[in-house]
Amino acid sequence: MEGKNKQNQRKRPLTGSFRADGEPLDLVEYEKAGGYEALRKALKSMAPKDVQEEVKASNLRGRGGAGFPTGQKWSFVPTGEDAPRPRYVVANADEMEPGTFKDRILMENSPHMLIEGMALAAYAIGAEHAYIFLRGEYVRSARALEMALAQARQKNYLGQNVLGSDFFSLEMHIHMSAGRYMCGEETGLLNSLEGKRAMPRTKPPYPQVSGFMGKPTVVNNVETLCNVPHIIRNGAAWFKSLSLGQDGGTKIYGASGRVKRPGAWELPLGTTIREILEGHAGGMRDGYRFRGLMPGGASTEFLVEEHLDLPMDFDSLQKAGSRMGTGTMIIMDDRTCPVGMQISLQSFFARESCGWCTPCREGLPWIVHTLNAIEDGQGEMEDIDLLLEQARLLAPGHTFCALAPGAAEPLLSGVRYFREDFERHVREKRCPWGEG
Repeated sequence: MEGKNKQNQRKRPLTGSFRADGEPLDLVEYEKAGGYEALRKALKSMAPKDVQEEVKASNLRGRGGAGFPTGQKWSFVPTGEDAPRPRYVVANADEMEPGTFKDRILMENSPHMLIEGMALAAYAIGAEHAYIFLRGEYVRSARALEMALAQARQKNYLGQNVLGSDFFSLEMHIHMSAGRYMCGEETGLLNSLEGKRAMPRTKPPYPQVSGFMGKPTVVNNVETLCNVPHIIRNGAAWFKSLSLGQDGGTKIYGASGRVKRPGAWELPLGTTIREILEGHAGGMRDGYRFRGLMPGGASTEFLVEEHLDLPMDFDSLQKAGSRMGTGTMIIMDDRTCPVGMQISLQSFFARESCGWCTPCREGLPWIVHTLNAIEDGQGEMEDIDLLLEQARLLAPGHTFCALAPGAAEPLLSGVRYFREDFERHVREKRCPWGEG
C-alpha cells in the first residue's frame, strides 16, 4: 500500500497525498509524504541560482492565468551586494475568478505544500519576508494555513536561520484580502497589501524590481508555488515527463455547470477538453446538451463542440482563439440563455472595475445596459454590432490593465458563436428562455 501511495504521489504530486476525509495534512503527515525534503535539499546543496535554474528547466508556467515561465520571472529580481533589500514573495491566493476553486482545494488539503513552495521561492530570490494574500471568504483555508504556519515555525522551517542555516531566514504571514477581483492583478494586489485602494500600477517598473513597499517582489499563484517543492525534490526532467506537451507538470483542471460530476482533478498538462468533460466530469446531465464552455474561468473566450479534442494547454488554446486561464471550465448548456449568461458575466466585471480608466469604468456598465435591453425585448439588431464595437474598444492597449480586455473576451466570442440567440431576442422582443 505504501508503494502504491508513493507511485500515486509521483503521478499526482499536488493532490496524491491528500487525506480521504478532506482534512488538511498536518506537519507529520506532510513530512511522511516527502514534505520539506526539497527545502532541506536546497539549503544543503543548492545555491539560490541553482533553484532558479531548476525551475526554469522544468518548464513550469504560471498557473494563475497568464502562463508566464516561473523561473524566468524570478530571474528578473536584481541580485548582488548592491541590490535593494528587503525582498518579498507574495502568494496570490485571492482566487476571485468566477468558476475557479483550485487554489482553495490546495490550501485546505495541503497548506504546508504552499508554505514550502514559498520558502523555496524566497530562497531563490533572496527574500526575507513572505505574504499569503488570501481571499477574505476563504476562512477554512485561513485556519489550515494558520495551523501549518505555527507548526512550520516550531520546526524551524520558518523563522531565523531556517533549519540551522546561517544564511537564510524567512518570516511568513497571512493577509486577509478585502475581496476585490482587481487583486488578481499583481500590482493591484500589492497596492491592497500596502493598505491602499486595489488599483493597478503603471508598468514598468515591474514588481520584481519595484513591488511591495517599492522593493523587489515576486507574486506567484498558489498552484504555481505548490509545484516548486516537487520540482526541487524530484528534478526538472521528472516534472517535464508528467506533461503531455512541451510545458512541464500536471494541472488541476475543473468543470462547473450542468455536468454530472462537477469538480476538480489533477491530470497531465495537455489532457484534452473532451477527456476532462466526458471522462472526469461525466458529461452533461440527463436532459441537457453541451453548447459551449469557457476553458479557464469567466474571462476566457468561449469554445464550442469543434474544440473538444484540443489539449488543455497554453499554446493549443491560444491558437484556437482562447486561453487556458486557470484551467477551470465553465460549461454552458442548451437551456441557458446566452444573453442572460453575458449579463451575469458583464455585471460582475462592471462591479469589480476599479474605475481608474474610462473605457472600463464607463464601457462595462454600458455593455450591461445594452445587454439588458436585448434580454428585456427592447433591443434592436444594430445593438448586437454595437456590443461588438464596445468590446473591441476594451481590447488590450485601450485600458490600463487586463480587467476590461478579460471582460471583452467572453462577450466577443459569445456573440460570434451564439449570434442567432441574440438576434432571436430582438426578433421575438423577449427572452426565448423565459424566466429560466
